[in-house]
Amino acid sequence: MSLFVALWPSPPVRGQLESAVRAARPTARGLRWSPPRERHLTLVFLGEVGGRLPELTRALDRALAGRPALDLSLEDWGTFPLRADRAAVLWAGVGGEGLHELAEVLGEAARATGVPVASRPFVPHITLARARPPRDAAETLRALGPAPSADWSVDRVDLVESRPGDPDRYRTVRTWGLLWGSDSQRAPERGTS
Repeated sequence: MSLFVALWPSPPVRGQLESAVRAARPTARGLRWSPPRERHLTLVFLGEVGGRLPELTRALDRALAGRPALDLSLEDWGTFPLRADRAAVLWAGVGGEGLHELAEVLGEAARATGVPVASRPFVPHITLARARPPRDAAETLRALGPAPSADWSVDRVDLVESRPGDPDRYRTVRTWGLLWGSDSQRAPERGTS
């Protein structure tokens, strides 16, 4: 079971991203665009967790207890690697207070259970497209235009199973609610099977 911890953009933000993508598609031969419903922000990639799922879930319970909801915004476009002339991934950057801290706390919780989490720097983003082999994406970045001025609030964190080749590629395994303000009620936890 290959897992990651994710946040999902709101429907209006997904719509704004799709409008920008539609404008850029004609410049983007060689890119595989992510379907809008699959676009997410990965906080921590966990990979194969094997029999550690119960322990991992308990660690994430503790790490997310009392965590506040987040206000996020789209900030820019970018690529991995950072050189647009050799791009393998094209993305929309995301910013928001507490986002880096949340990713760090969740990564530490996973590591404490023995799940090997990569220690590369966290670059909050939503993947829009991939290129194999890497290609020059400078023209596509220009065609996307300025990043949409899009804000949204996040009140949940999902543990997601990645199922490549399945029509329903991502399946939510567990959801944790985040708190709104000091006197708000925590959103209900839920799991799906």
